[in-house]
Amino acid sequence: MQHTPRLSALSLALASLFTMSAHAAHAAEPAEASTDAAPPEMQKVEVTSAHLKSARIELSPKVGTTIYSIDSHMVDMLGQGDNTPFNEVLLRLPGVSQDSKGSGALHVRDDHANVQYRINGVQLPESISGFGQSIDTRLIDKTDFMTGALPAQFGLRTAGIVDIETKEGGMTPGGRIGIMVGSHDHVEPSAEFFGSVGKFNYYLSGSYLGNALGVENPQATRSALHDKTRQNKTFGSLSYFLDDNTRLGAMFGTYNGRFQIPNNPDQAPAFSLAGHSDAQAGTSSIASSQLNENQREVNRFLVLSLQKSLGDVNYQVSAFHQYSELHFTPDAIGDLIYNGVASDSRRANSASGAQFDISYKWHQDHTVRAGLAYTRQKTTSDNTVGVFPAIDGAQSSTTPITVLDNSGKTGTLASVYLQDEWHISKPLTLNYGARFDKVSAYTNEQQWSPRVNLAYQIAPGTALHAGYSRYFTPPPQELAAQASIDLYANTTNAPEIGQSDNVKSERTHYYDVGISHQVNSKLTLTADVYYKKISNLLDEGQFGQALILTPFNYADGYAKGLELSAIYSEKNWGLFLNASTQKAQGRNINSGQALFGADELNYISQHYVYLDHDQKYTLSGGGHYHFGDSQVSADFLYGSGLRMTPDGGAPNSGHLPSYFTVNTALTHTWKNTPVGKVEGRLALINLFDKSYLLRDGSGVGVGAPQYGARRSFYAGLSTSF
Repeated sequence: MQHTPRLSALSLALASLFTMSAHAAHAAEPAEASTDAAPPEMQKVEVTSAHLKSARIELSPKVGTTIYSIDSHMVDMLGQGDNTPFNEVLLRLPGVSQDSKGSGALHVRDDHANVQYRINGVQLPESISGFGQSIDTRLIDKTDFMTGALPAQFGLRTAGIVDIETKEGGMTPGGRIGIMVGSHDHVEPSAEFFGSVGKFNYYLSGSYLGNALGVENPQATRSALHDKTRQNKTFGSLSYFLDDNTRLGAMFGTYNGRFQIPNNPDQAPAFSLAGHSDAQAGTSSIASSQLNENQREVNRFLVLSLQKSLGDVNYQVSAFHQYSELHFTPDAIGDLIYNGVASDSRRANSASGAQFDISYKWHQDHTVRAGLAYTRQKTTSDNTVGVFPAIDGAQSSTTPITVLDNSGKTGTLASVYLQDEWHISKPLTLNYGARFDKVSAYTNEQQWSPRVNLAYQIAPGTALHAGYSRYFTPPPQELAAQASIDLYANTTNAPEIGQSDNVKSERTHYYDVGISHQVNSKLTLTADVYYKKISNLLDEGQFGQALILTPFNYADGYAKGLELSAIYSEKNWGLFLNASTQKAQGRNINSGQALFGADELNYISQHYVYLDHDQKYTLSGGGHYHFGDSQVSADFLYGSGLRMTPDGGAPNSGHLPSYFTVNTALTHTWKNTPVGKVEGRLALINLFDKSYLLRDGSGVGVGAPQYGARRSFYAGLSTSF
């Protein structure tokens, strides 16, 4: 067997840490029956599925990258189990820090979003950013999270690759039904069904979530005002095996979310509206605690694929379609009183395309991989905006006017890559190649990007990797709608800067070196250091009332950091600890200038400033203890605080106070009950009831203050059959 050295010890340790005895395995996993009881045709399906899954994995090289693996056992130890939002799962990995839901939810190595999601080898088109987590944690069988200097196969979104393998139907049909209830009127029923019928294999899941804490609270109180959410998700994975080496597949998913925007009470009216408010007198017919802003999000996708294995040749070709929409509805009167602007904003994005990946082992020491992808997107931005007339920025009338600000764009993304995985010697592997990316939308740009990754097995249990990658990251078309600045001249929505350049593609030189050392069979240590030199650094911010992000560029920027991780595993218990330190700065905003104030813009043009999502120190860790049919677990998150702008200080020159939160859970499994295997769960999130700020409303492109959730209690019950 050909040996492929790579930094994989951490992946193995993570899997080992959370591996439990078979009777305590994750309840939603498809069951496997004895092959003696299965008819020959169904045995064939099971074998084919494993064979083709392995072949699909071989299409994606991971030489020279840092890989962190998440399986269902790791998810099971988190407080809410597979009801945990997927972004919360990723926060337990090195180099990942949290943010408010409206600002990107998480950051990888000091990047703003820029994360690529792949399901069963297919890169999903981006959806419009919002609060919703359209990927349901319970559908995941295993996730590889890759960072660093990536091989040529991975492009466009490169801060991290979330490579998801979904659950599949087993030989024996089955399912799982569960419900979780808890604080903030939390109700979350869910269901999964899986199985096989001849050569047909299926996995289906669905869930509903309702609670009274959909968006972070702008106050430090336990409960938010006007913050209900209703969300539902569905997912399906279907496969039909034409023969032992050929699979036709279909995946689909839907997400629908409705959010109330929480209110911030005791605010003074800032504008005078005839018959409703007087700013000078400080009176208003509507208190800020009674506003009624809402947001609706929709995301749905469909993927059709053909996978073929022909000995030394493997390939997969896929076609996909994705639609997403975000609609913010203001309080037509209240927003005018307190903000001077009431914007009914709707953004929609429809994307269709194809992806092709192929690998060919043309020599025992060489595996060549190539591929191409093409996406066509149509985006629309429709805004009906209520504003007041103004002279030199001062309100000149108490009667509002309406501005229609609509735009749209059809754009394309095209990529092609070629690479070779060369096993130079038993301990040394080199993966080298290049990719070409071209974007035609609000910007028309292209780039050739060389990649080189080296992996060296220094000794048994010790692996070193190093890599260089040139990255090309286009701005997200679904967010990059350019407002018509002239429409708002002489109104309360007129920008201080009257011109704004189109957002540009980010171009990065990325260097990464890492090492993994297995001290013994129980303890594994890893370290990784990186540096990014960036031109046209992409960032995103919330500007205005609608919780929709808008991209802009810094002309120059850099990011650097160090990640450390330790995994300790015993038979019935285990621990993990992650630590990272990082720094990211940018200088000279050269697009979207109308989004900023003149003084802020002038300062940043001459000085490097911290990015608003920069956090110097991030820690995460946890452990579990398994006894009998029960398990107790705990995990924690620490952050030194995202950036903020102090009064009278330079942009993003300060940081928020640090925070430390602890979650705990107790689970118990009852086997062989009349309704199948039953699992019960009790969880306390933010055990010590810490009140902490994620955002304070200051900084470059930052919206309202947002506090982390206070202590919450959850109870869950599920049955597998």
